Amino acid sequence: MSTRRTRPAPRPPEGTPPRPELARQARAVLADAVRIAHWAAGAPAPGSSAPLAAQALERAATALELSPAQVRAGWDRARLAGLIELHGDTARPGWRLRAWDRDDSAVLRGWVALFDAWSLVHAAPEGIEAGAVAEAVEAVPQVLSLLQLSAGPVSVPALLDLLAQRIAELQEERCEVPYGAGRTAGPGGRADEDCPTPAADRSADLDALLLDWALEGLAAVGALTLGNGHATLTPLGNWAVWVKLEQICVAAQSPAGNIEQSAADMLLGCARLTPGPARDEYRAWLAARTVGSAVTELLAVARGEDALLRGLAFEALRVVGAPAEPEVRAVVTNPSLRPYALLWLAEYEGADPDDAQEILSREEATWLWVDTAAAVADHGETGLLVRHLDSAVQGTVPALLDEVRAVGHPRTVQVLVALAAAHPDPALAKAVRRAAFQVHTGGA
Repeated sequence: MSTRRTRPAPRPPEGTPPRPELARQARAVLADAVRIAHWAAGAPAPGSSAPLAAQALERAATALELSPAQVRAGWDRARLAGLIELHGDTARPGWRLRAWDRDDSAVLRGWVALFDAWSLVHAAPEGIEAGAVAEAVEAVPQVLSLLQLSAGPVSVPALLDLLAQRIAELQEERCEVPYGAGRTAGPGGRADEDCPTPAADRSADLDALLLDWALEGLAAVGALTLGNGHATLTPLGNWAVWVKLEQICVAAQSPAGNIEQSAADMLLGCARLTPGPARDEYRAWLAARTVGSAVTELLAVARGEDALLRGLAFEALRVVGAPAEPEVRAVVTNPSLRPYALLWLAEYEGADPDDAQEILSREEATWLWVDTAAAVADHGETGLLVRHLDSAVQGTVPALLDEVRAVGHPRTVQVLVALAAAHPDPALAKAVRRAAFQVHTGGA
C-alpha cells in the first residue's frame, strides 16, 4: 500500500472566471475559425492545403460573408486549434469541432493550442534573422510570467527590459560571444575567458520590434490586450499562463522522482501506482521534455518486447493528448501497436473508454487479450492472470483457445503455459496446456 501523499489540486488565482466563462471567451476568440471549420466540413472539396486553395477561399468568403483575409486567418486558426485536421490532401473536421458546443474542456484545450502557436498566427517582421525570432519566442514565457504575477497592466518599457535581459541570458547560456572589441577566440572557437553577456552588441531597436511583434501576436489570439504604452493579460491569458506555471511546478516536484529517468524506467516506476498518481508522474515527466521527443521515446518503448510497458506507454500518451495524434495514427499499421493505437484514437475522438473496445475486430481484441496476459504473466500475480480470462470477448475458454492459437501473438505459448500453471481447475488447465503444446509444435 502506498503511503505517499498526493499534491492537492491547485486553485487558480483569485478572480479567475469559472471554466464555463473561460470557455465562452475562448469560443468568442475562435468564432470565425469555427464557422470556417463547419463550412469546410460541409463544403464539396473545400481544398486542404495549408493556405486555403484560391477557389475555396473565394467560395468561403462568399458563403460566410467574410473578407478573403478573414477566411485565410480563420482557416489557419482552425488548423492550429485542432478544429480541422489535414490527412494528406484531405481536410476533415477535427474531434474538437464535433465537441465544440458541449465540451468546455475541448474548447479550452483548442484555445491553449492556439495560444501556444501565437508566433505562427502573427507572422514575424520581415528582414529579421530566424535566430533572433527564435530567441524572442523562447524569451516570451518570462514576459508572460511578469504579466501574470503583476495581475494588471505592465508598461511596455518594463516588458522590453525583461525581454532583452532574458535574451541576453539565453545567449550567455549558449556561450554566444561576439568576437571583437579586443576579444579573441580560443581553441575550438571558444573565447579565452568566461562567456560574457552579448546584450551590448544587440540592437535595442531590434528588441523593441520583436516585443511589439510578440505582444501583437498574443493579442491576436486573445491572450492579452494592448493599451497606450502597456499590456494586460486577458482572463484567458492569465489562466493559461497560470496553468503552464503549475505544470512547471509539477515537473519540479515530480512526486515519485521519475522526471530524470528514461521513458522505460519512468513507466516501470509508475507500474504500481494508482491511475491518479501515475498521471501526475506522466505529466511531470512530459513537462520536462519537448512534446516531440517525449512522444518518440514513448512509442519506441511501446515497440519493445515488454507488454506492460506497451500498455503504460499508451496511458502516458493519453496525457499528451492532441500533440501525439499524428504519431499515434502513424503506428496503426504496426500489428503489435494497432489495438492500442485504435483505442487511443477512439478515446481521443470522444468515444467513452468503456465503449472504445467495440471498435476492435475480434482478431485485434484477441491479440490485445494475449498481450495484456503477457504483461500480467511477467509482472503481475497468478490470481490476476486467472481473472483475466473473464475479460476475453469469446465468452468460453474453448472458443478463446481456438482464436488465441490463430492470432499469432509471439507470446502465446508463454501466456498459455502460465495460465495453465495458475488455474485451479485441473480440466481447464489441461486444455490450456494442450493448446500451448499445439501452438508450440504447430499442430492443429
